[in-house]
Amino acid sequence: MSTASAPDRVPMTTADGSTSTTRQQQSCSVVVVSAGTSDPSSTRLLADRTAESVTNVAASRGIEVRVRVIELREYAADVSAALVSRLISPRLQEAITALGQADGVIASTPVYKAGPSGLFTSFFDVVDDDLLIARPVILAATAGTARHALVADGPMRSMFAFLRTVTTPTALFAAPEDWSDPDLSKRIDRAALELTLLMASGLDRKIRDDSWSSYQHEYGSAGGTEVDIDLETDLMRLAAGGSAGFRKGSAAA
Repeated sequence: MSTASAPDRVPMTTADGSTSTTRQQQSCSVVVVSAGTSDPSSTRLLADRTAESVTNVAASRGIEVRVRVIELREYAADVSAALVSRLISPRLQEAITALGQADGVIASTPVYKAGPSGLFTSFFDVVDDDLLIARPVILAATAGTARHALVADGPMRSMFAFLRTVTTPTALFAAPEDWSDPDLSKRIDRAALELTLLMASGLDRKIRDDSWSSYQHEYGSAGGTEVDIDLETDLMRLAAGGSAGFRKGSAAA
């Protein structure tokens, strides 16, 4: 994973042959997950404006940002198949891998039935629970009415809390009347600053490195770390069709 750690000083040779040092620019990757179904879509527009703001805020702090967009409407069939068969297509796996390697995430969804879209939630249902532990995330939602303004701070924030991400304090929401409101730009810039600072701190790497073993993990975790399974417990022996009281080397009855 590309980690936005503190920049290193690298030696440089000057014209007179002496050696000086200069700061090596930080770099980090941001993955945008957009669940908009139309083209163009307001959901993608909000995500793009947020990614642009993150890029600009980061650049002002000497950080280069690489942005990758995962347009979920292009993966709808793959996500559906994965939900019912648990088989992930190579195409979908490549997108999930990119998500897992990101330093920050912008998650943007339209609101349907007072909640995130089914495509959006289904994609994150497919993603391994361990994939995004401590990953900084901006939550963003769009809707046709301001009545859904709390979706980002309600259902979305609780879903990403289950995934154990670190969501920015500022969540984003845009109804039709918000696009011409200067306050939306202010909220976008504030969320972008929060994400940039979280990425630059390396918080997710520190948490994962220092406390990975203290989390409850799924078997076969996609989080990049193998999970040790004790195959000699009574439960595992029973699962394999043996006797709970049987031990290696014990005499057969």
